[in-house]
Amino acid sequence: MRNNWLAPLALAAGAGLAVCQYLIYVYAPVESMMGLVQKIFYTHLPLAWWSFVSFFTVFIASIAFLRTRDRRWDSLAGAAAEVGVLCSGLALVTGSIWGRHSWGVWWTWDPRLTTTLVMWFVYAGYLVLRSMNLSRDRQATVSAVVGIAAFVDVPLVFLSARLWRSIHPAVFASRDGGLEPEMKLTAVVCVAVFGLMWAALTGVRYMQTRQTDRLDTLATREAL
Repeated sequence: MRNNWLAPLALAAGAGLAVCQYLIYVYAPVESMMGLVQKIFYTHLPLAWWSFVSFFTVFIASIAFLRTRDRRWDSLAGAAAEVGVLCSGLALVTGSIWGRHSWGVWWTWDPRLTTTLVMWFVYAGYLVLRSMNLSRDRQATVSAVVGIAAFVDVPLVFLSARLWRSIHPAVFASRDGGLEPEMKLTAVVCVAVFGLMWAALTGVRYMQTRQTDRLDTLATREAL
């Protein structure tokens, strides 16, 4: 399968990250209450956002696999889950750094934080399931079912700050989101650039998984 699009995409993501550094540390003003620590927000928000996109991709790809039995969908689900676990894990870490300065503690059992941690464990378990020594078809089928069921927690994470009393800020809940125009522009650009990086990482893992499937198929044929 041709993957000529991956290199330009990765280069665009790298250039975009350089632009993000300028926007974060030069263009966006320093927040009056939190100071420089607030700037971790521009990393935290894209990580959280693209973890949601990752797990939604797992959900859609899992449904598509069960409908078509096309292993390309299973490969996409696995790749998206890996990137999603990475993004959500880093979102938890950056959120803890932010929370330590804002709330005075590294962790609190806030609804948003708790549901995010549960989501991370669920999808980490999904990846463990994918690594188990099962037949290829059975593993793909069971993983697809779990990938669909696991998505139940994702809307809860997204809506938790609105459904329950939460100290976690809902950045874009109001019209202005409490952000200066420069801050909002920086946040939007960072989300977009992280999207390029997400697509590149997911694409690389998808291609690697497809190559592994082809090698497994060839090995099975040779064994027969």
